Amino acid sequence: MAERFLVILPTYNEIANLPQIVPAILEQDPRLEVLVVDDNSPDGTGALADQLSGAFARVHVLHRQAKEGLGKAYLAGFGWGLERGYDRLLEMDADFSHDPKFLPALIAAADNADLALGSRYKSGVNVVNWPMSRLLLSYFANAYVRWVTGLPLTDATGGFKCFRREVLEALPLERIRSNGYAFQIEMSFRAWRKKFRLVEVPIVFTDRVEGSSKMSKAIVREAVWMVWWLWIADRLGKL
Repeated sequence: MAERFLVILPTYNEIANLPQIVPAILEQDPRLEVLVVDDNSPDGTGALADQLSGAFARVHVLHRQAKEGLGKAYLAGFGWGLERGYDRLLEMDADFSHDPKFLPALIAAADNADLALGSRYKSGVNVVNWPMSRLLLSYFANAYVRWVTGLPLTDATGGFKCFRREVLEALPLERIRSNGYAFQIEMSFRAWRKKFRLVEVPIVFTDRVEGSSKMSKAIVREAVWMVWWLWIADRLGKL
């Protein structure tokens, strides 16, 4: 029986991007399906997702009642996918900052690893259209994560990932504390400490053209303290 892959696509006001990103994902591999997790977008993204689901058999929609953050959207998507028996569950952004053309490389990397991560920094700095201030923040944030936690990744804050279902089944998803970009750090750190095999795949990250960024000072603050919480909780055996 062929493996089944689910791309989890959180959305909030992505009506301009969704009609392009969904077909671009589906054409990468016939085993890929898409789950749009919409947080009751006021621009009609959820309704458009329902239309796409009607047009494409491999597209599904999970509606949530309010905007609760990236981490909670992914956790809801993981739960949905695990219940339905998908073999690999992938994360990516809906704004084309994660290019669907890299999906086959992530899937292939997960043939020999438990968690494959798309990295902006594995082979130099591969970021397009970011201001220097944003690039430096991201680059040094990842150096900070490595220094505090020891997590051996060049891009721990990235959200382009392919999990084997065994990883998600082994993690205490109900105890995941973080919600913004720190969510990506926490998921990878917990998988690494569980002795799962992590591998990074070089990607090119291009800043969004349509819509607005979800980055905020609160998200940055969460990431700053979360890495210390992870380090302390790990040392105390509380993870």
